[in-house]
Amino acid sequence: MSDQVDVLLYGLGAIGSFYAFVLDRSDRVRLTVVARSNYEAVKAKGITIESEIHGKHTFYPHKVVKSPSEASAMDYVVCAHKAIDQKDVAAQLAPVVDQNRTTIVIIQNGVGNEEAFRKQFPRNSILTCVTWVGGTQTSPGYVKHNKSEDMQIGLFPCQHVDKETEKQRLNTFANLLQHGRTRFQILDDVNMQHQRWEKVVWNAAWNSLTTLTMVDTQTWLHSSSDAEPFTRQLMQEVISIARGCGVPLKYELIDQLMDKINAMPGIGSSMQTDYKNGRPMEIDVILGFPVRKSREMGISAPYLETLYVILRAIDGRLRAAL
Repeated sequence: MSDQVDVLLYGLGAIGSFYAFVLDRSDRVRLTVVARSNYEAVKAKGITIESEIHGKHTFYPHKVVKSPSEASAMDYVVCAHKAIDQKDVAAQLAPVVDQNRTTIVIIQNGVGNEEAFRKQFPRNSILTCVTWVGGTQTSPGYVKHNKSEDMQIGLFPCQHVDKETEKQRLNTFANLLQHGRTRFQILDDVNMQHQRWEKVVWNAAWNSLTTLTMVDTQTWLHSSSDAEPFTRQLMQEVISIARGCGVPLKYELIDQLMDKINAMPGIGSSMQTDYKNGRPMEIDVILGFPVRKSREMGISAPYLETLYVILRAIDGRLRAAL
């Protein structure tokens, strides 16, 4: 790989814009962003990040496009879009993926995110990431970032790429993040899946419950004496499925997550926000994949299945209205 690193970022919402800012801080990076609803604003005025950690910055990507078809092959393709219609997105990215050169970086919620990309690109390196960045795009091209900032990153192994090449590609991307002065840790593939499933335990509970009730977390927990036991049972089901998949989550995680939510003021969720705005929701990677695994392994998960079926109906209504 030459000293110049070509990076395409797909998904220019709050999280995508934040990592575009991080990557653009490196002089090595030649950054292309795919912008859709915020295309005109970003093209004209760049991207502004107002961060409680990094301060306020406005930057202009090397190139702003509406579709990957307007760009050429990249060294890294960073996927920071909502994990919706993954197969369609993977197919759209084909013009910028070279099987001998391109590494795909997945920065998304959920589990099973890598499957569509591995099927579309069986010979490419994949980096999988779990991020804990708090941010909101308050207007097109303008993002406010709070003090929440962390990421775990690791390889999703590829049998067609030798381990040394994969390690080099991981280290190069980590170096870019380091230059961007963001917080991250490199984990092995086992611990990465542990991190993904641990976040899904959190998201399966709070995304689904806040969306279906249209209340915040504390309002839900105090809505009745049944609310907390319901939440705990839901989390237990997801942990059991993770364990069935070979990810050794402990059931003590439930107490840790409940302590965490009770130490916070009432919050909504990204899924609740999508619902309020009439947008499709990240149901499949948060609920659907665990449900399919539970059925494959014969693990009972009635709470999870019920929420998944209801949310699919709501999501279908939102999609039909678009």
